[in-house]
Amino acid sequence: MGNIIPAFQKTRSASSALSLIRDGSVLAVSGFNLAATPEHLILKLYEQYEKVGHPKDLFLICDSLPAVPGRALDSVSEQLSKKQDRDFLRGFQIPFLGFSPWTQKVVQEELVEAYSWPIGIVAYWFREVASGRPGLITKIGIDTLLDPRREGGALNARATEKMTCRVNVIEIQGEEFLFYQAPKPDFALIRASVSDEAGNLSMMDEGIRGTVLNMAQAVKARPNQGTVIAQVRWLTKSGTINPRDVDVPFPLVDYVVLSPKSHHWQSGRIEYDPRISYKVLQPVDDLESLDLVSPTENEIDRVIARRVLLELVRILEEKGCPVLANLGVGIPALVSSIAAEEDLADCIVSCLESGPWGGIALSGMDFGLALSPFALSTMPDMFSNFEGGVIDAASLGFLQIDSSGNVNPSFLPGRVYGPGGFPVIAGGGPRIYFAGTFTAGASKIMVESGQLKIVEEGKISKFVSKVYRIFFSGNEAIKHSKEILYITERAVFRLTKNGVLLEEIAPGIDLDRDLLKKMEFQPIVSSGLKSMDERLFLNEKMQIRTGILESLPKKKNLRDL
Repeated sequence: MGNIIPAFQKTRSASSALSLIRDGSVLAVSGFNLAATPEHLILKLYEQYEKVGHPKDLFLICDSLPAVPGRALDSVSEQLSKKQDRDFLRGFQIPFLGFSPWTQKVVQEELVEAYSWPIGIVAYWFREVASGRPGLITKIGIDTLLDPRREGGALNARATEKMTCRVNVIEIQGEEFLFYQAPKPDFALIRASVSDEAGNLSMMDEGIRGTVLNMAQAVKARPNQGTVIAQVRWLTKSGTINPRDVDVPFPLVDYVVLSPKSHHWQSGRIEYDPRISYKVLQPVDDLESLDLVSPTENEIDRVIARRVLLELVRILEEKGCPVLANLGVGIPALVSSIAAEEDLADCIVSCLESGPWGGIALSGMDFGLALSPFALSTMPDMFSNFEGGVIDAASLGFLQIDSSGNVNPSFLPGRVYGPGGFPVIAGGGPRIYFAGTFTAGASKIMVESGQLKIVEEGKISKFVSKVYRIFFSGNEAIKHSKEILYITERAVFRLTKNGVLLEEIAPGIDLDRDLLKKMEFQPIVSSGLKSMDERLFLNEKMQIRTGILESLPKKKNLRDL
């Protein structure tokens, strides 16, 4: 007896599938840098517009950033900027623009209306729309640039005027919340590794799972069910994908487009590496062969990351079980590598906003990927761990800190990065360790004989009277009794209800000359001001694991914690 319903054949050329997109459509586009980014579809969509002038007046809603410099959306934005084209894109909602200099440029040139909500907010929003709800209600963003009493998530004047993506303050049982609303997407451009002939999608070769399922569901939600177009690298026979490996079931997929390998890289630097798709598991204690991990040779960055690690170890000793922490881009991302150096990878468990649990986080254009994680969540599921305070702690970078403890991680005049995952992680985590250098700009700071030596000071103060934009509210943190530290190479500060308190100073640093005179506000100086741990400034390992074992004599192995 033959099949009652034959397998659907959904494979189309890119031009055939994309020709269905109408002028004025709202498009959901997946991608975390190049991970899960449908680069082939993005480039072909713009190519079609250049040829025939359609589709135009498009509005994009992205779960993160579908670009790295010169690739995907950044390549399209370059053409829009050079041609001063205002027709192709009406606007977009993109959580992070840091790896797309040309997209930042079109925002600054007012070629589009541009909005930037945090990654977790947009990922949740897709899930809410998929469930038929009008938007997302959350406390995240109160008293920050997302609050409509400030910028409301708008990045430029066109967005402030149009407010296509709107944030409102609402009250529930006497408490303030923010209500995030945006137009429901008509089309989704998503990516997977493999499709079978029916259109079941598996992300088996991808480094993350992203938000692709929720995007497809949001487009298919009623009313006005839309169209889902998926980019894949390979096509396989129907029934050959294990059901557990199907990330998007075929009823949610309308068309499948095969991509050349040149437009289907795993990340910004990696075309394909089996360690990224977890087909080869890299031993995390074999640091000599971790060629994808950014080098930790910058001794000043190492000092800061080591100091963060000491806080995580303190939590480990208090809990008596492994610590779950989020490690942000930049210096915080080094913490997982240093934890591996100290043989602590089994008890300091990192989780990245893109979905990986554990392993060793990559950085730069590969940020969001990890080597040898033990689990891989979708982005909405991962951000529940942050907003709900499931994690024990987080370490995030900073650009500016003010006397109220407010933090700006990325914005300056002429520099439009967007919030990324920062506000959700910083707003939800119970303990936040902001990590960065004390000053910015060209500098020469050295570690000599266990002491810090400043040869040339950075000219830009990062401890300012008022931050340029508020991404993290010190007042909200105090209201909710969060533990907040600001960790630099020369000092450690704590946020208190009375202000920013200086608790530790590095050996070799003069309090007045090297600290207080370099700040635009005067912190409270602790009466018990301590010297930072001398192990931070030595070349050898800190031997933290040995210290933990000595403090816990009944534990024969940290894996027994």
